Amino acid sequence: MRLLIKLLGLALIFAGVYFLGQNIIFTTRYSAYYWWRGIPATGSVLATLSGVLVLVLGRRSVKHLGWVLVGLGILMAFLSGGLVLQPTSLWSFFLAAIAMVSGYQLLTVGRVRF
Repeated sequence: MRLLIKLLGLALIFAGVYFLGQNIIFTTRYSAYYWWRGIPATGSVLATLSGVLVLVLGRRSVKHLGWVLVGLGILMAFLSGGLVLQPTSLWSFFLAAIAMVSGYQLLTVGRVRF
């Protein structure tokens, strides 16, 4: 039963990320604004992927480095102009947030607390 609850939590997290990710387009173009014009989208992809690898495969003592790399990758993607955020409805954002939060609670605690 515990395994089923954890799988349901993981499925809810993936569903929430999927619904939010439908409105985000990642491009490899450069931004033509100010000093961050030369930051390529490739750097943001490499930083994010290496951060995820550190989070998944790294020891507990280096997990903070993984979060720093993920944050750096996201920041570089925004600064390079490689992320295009399309409009989303409040309802779909609400459902995605509820799915991710309840999935995380099912995965970590084993039940949903409201």
